[in-house]
Amino acid sequence: MFKIVILLASTAILSIKCQHHEHHVYKDVDFYTNPHYEYKYAVHDEKHHDNHQHKEERYGDKVKGEYSLHDPDGTIRIVKYEADKHNGFNAVVERKGHAVHPQHYKTYKD
Repeated sequence: MFKIVILLASTAILSIKCQHHEHHVYKDVDFYTNPHYEYKYAVHDEKHHDNHQHKEERYGDKVKGEYSLHDPDGTIRIVKYEADKHNGFNAVVERKGHAVHPQHYKTYKD
């Protein structure tokens, strides 16, 4: 009797498992196509004094881009960069404008 119960239980479990079998669909992924993208954006927020822009493009293993931002001293920092697997990351930083620094005064006696 015990063998019959085990046999019926195993058959029921196998039939339930077979009914809920899902088919997995695998998509072909091309690992050899050169990646290519480009983007650019700019932010000009006068309330929070946030002014910057950025653009970048990539074709294959080479990335090229530049960004600029307004530094607190009043200058504009422009960074132009390139990166690839042979030369690594290279950047050229340029500043435009004249830096203005606030004067500091002593408020105590020596």
